[in-house]
Amino acid sequence: MQTHVATTPFGRRPMTLDQISTQMASRAAPPEAIVHKWKVFQHIREAREAIGASDRSLAILSALLSFHQETTLCADSDLVVFPSNNQLSDRANGMAPATLRRHIAVLVHCGLVIRRDSPNGKRFARKGPTGEIEQAYGFDLAPIVARAEEFRTLAEAVQAEKKALRIVRERLTIARRDVVKLIAAGIEEGVPGDWRAHRARYEDLMGRLPRSASKATIAVILAELSDLRGAVHKALEDFLNSQNSSVNESQAERHKQNSNPDSQHESEQGLRKSEKAEAAAPDNLRALTERDLPLGIVLEACPEIVILAPGSEIRTWRDLLATAQLARAFLGISPSAYQDACAAMGETNAATVIAAILQRAEYISSHGGYLRSLTKRAQDGKFSTWPMVMALLRAKLDAQADGAGGGGGARGSAGSARRIPGETP
Repeated sequence: MQTHVATTPFGRRPMTLDQISTQMASRAAPPEAIVHKWKVFQHIREAREAIGASDRSLAILSALLSFHQETTLCADSDLVVFPSNNQLSDRANGMAPATLRRHIAVLVHCGLVIRRDSPNGKRFARKGPTGEIEQAYGFDLAPIVARAEEFRTLAEAVQAEKKALRIVRERLTIARRDVVKLIAAGIEEGVPGDWRAHRARYEDLMGRLPRSASKATIAVILAELSDLRGAVHKALEDFLNSQNSSVNESQAERHKQNSNPDSQHESEQGLRKSEKAEAAAPDNLRALTERDLPLGIVLEACPEIVILAPGSEIRTWRDLLATAQLARAFLGISPSAYQDACAAMGETNAATVIAAILQRAEYISSHGGYLRSLTKRAQDGKFSTWPMVMALLRAKLDAQADGAGGGGGARGSAGSARRIPGETP
């Protein structure tokens, strides 16, 4: 096949310096260069944001590559493919013609392909007397060969950035868990300190954390959260150091029991109270408590509680019940208030309410008082966890939609109501 002569696009499409640069790079590729087309495509897909291509544009590129018969692309071989728009659309899952043309233009603009347009703009190949292709008009895949190393470098950089983001997110998760559990320990053990201020500072930091935060933003929040963790940990250490080292083991055990009465039997007592309440409850209350929410929906609407779970994972309702006890302590809710909630709503519904309160903690001035209010409504048959959780889930989806529209934003809005949405009137 002849070396191609067409360098400018057909019709109204303009010629640009970027296109000339792509053609120059393609001509500069060494003749012996050989690449695996699907490996290069994988690198392009991983680095698509840096390159400027979209998922749908890459669907067109994948289709174009499929029209080249060989798996490898050689710089000194025929790299022009000439499918019609109908053929391209078929291999791109039926993409509409207008969309197809738009994404072809993106591929050209990004320097992934070169247009080799015929005099009339049609794509075809002219064969010689022996049946070999002498001249082809269509899309030249030479940039895939010429820029293969560039694409690999970009993909490695993207992978490194993703790894760094994953690591800083893991560190943030651990720091959040540490702060919450240390504050809960301080409250439960009766350690002197301004735990309300520590909790308010934590909630303020989490309120400033966007849903889709960059690595730089997470790093800033992580630094402040680490300072808070250090302050809380120091408060606990100072308290331990201030204790009389001569206090014997029995006195220490008695102090622990007095600071957290009935902690070993709290869950069992709550269960017994829940059973008694169910037996004495009116029919409408039993109907509410029997309609348990699926665990997956609860965790989707209230992801904050997952941070507190061992391994940051909640798989069963038993896991949620155990984690709710820790969240209760962090929120400053007394064991008696939680036991009353378990009796009125059932253990799973009470744990769900704790998860919801934790999710919106910064908008509730008194967590214990709010739980007692909901418990009273449940006793009167006027409260269900369904509307509460559904409202939280809708708020999360709305915030994600706003972020996708370019607004971004943090977890909550300053204009949000101070009560959990979805409470039944």
